[in-house]
Amino acid sequence: MTEAPRAPVAAASGRERHSGEPPYYGALDLGTNNCRLLIATPQGQGAFRVVEAYSRIVRLGEGLAASGRLSEAAMDRALAALKVAAEKLRRRRVLRLRAIATQACRMAENGQGFIDRVFAETGLRLQIIPPQEEARLSVAGCLNLIDRSSEAALVVDVGGGSTELSWVDLKDAPPAGMPPLTAWLSVPIGVVTLAERFPEGEAATDAWFRAMVDTVKAEIGAFRRADPLREVFDADRAHLIGTSGAITSLAGLHLNLPRYDRNLVDGIWMTRGQCDAAAQRLMGLSAQGRAAEPCIGPDRADLVLAGAAILQAVQELWPCSRVRVADRGLREGILLSLMAERGGRHRRRRRRGGARRSAQQPAAAE
Repeated sequence: MTEAPRAPVAAASGRERHSGEPPYYGALDLGTNNCRLLIATPQGQGAFRVVEAYSRIVRLGEGLAASGRLSEAAMDRALAALKVAAEKLRRRRVLRLRAIATQACRMAENGQGFIDRVFAETGLRLQIIPPQEEARLSVAGCLNLIDRSSEAALVVDVGGGSTELSWVDLKDAPPAGMPPLTAWLSVPIGVVTLAERFPEGEAATDAWFRAMVDTVKAEIGAFRRADPLREVFDADRAHLIGTSGAITSLAGLHLNLPRYDRNLVDGIWMTRGQCDAAAQRLMGLSAQGRAAEPCIGPDRADLVLAGAAILQAVQELWPCSRVRVADRGLREGILLSLMAERGGRHRRRRRRGGARRSAQQPAAAE
């Protein structure tokens, strides 16, 4: 039975705040595999402090590639997570919120119907964003990890249902802020869709893994708009930034962490050889062995090799000796854009107020 409609979260969040209480901003990302929420408060220009984080694997896109629709079980899982997120947002009385949905809702015949159901049952207004905006937000969320001494960077956001690639030209870029994007590409292959297309069977084999890599390469290799930067990559004057649960899991495995620690993973550099070694180590583990790894766990055990295959495909096509691991991305990009927009409005109001006051005052004597 459908629950009665609830008040929109934005309205519930707008209640009177206590004097001196910092403003809270919220970013909610409903992906093909995960539901993620960040609530943060500004900490100076281009920075924020996270006050609450929530993440749950919901597998919204499970079976979507075969049926073209979101299944009832997948929608129920996502709704359960979204209800938790909505309650956290209400409790924090978030000043501004942006809630987005990505590839699963873009692809599904019933994607918009699910969005309407989410609003009716949680009060959350999810916006299905296009791939280009998803790529831009991923880059914005990773700005602090870009090595601006390089000539170019490729930001790779591996999702559950799609992978976004953004080529960034750094040769004439400003020392801070958003660098120019030379090209961007969204391919409809993510860890969930790739793993469903290539079920593992009894054990991971080199031929099975190679088939995944080649499938991804075929999708990305036909793209030509980033070719002006190819010479820079071939000369190893560029680097990759990888943002996804699969890539952070690889990094945690590489570091031999006893449990996942974002502070130790976010921002680390890995060489191409270290990425390959982590993938080979995964190949030597059974599904149960991967599930037992503290930085992978049972929810990612059947997806992490698909993520490694996507990363390897990108590295073979766009070679770099260095990869920077990002435990950040869309949500951080959303938060920074929300805070920048509000800061811009405050500055414009102050200028208009100053202009009005000046107009009311007599001119100063010369």
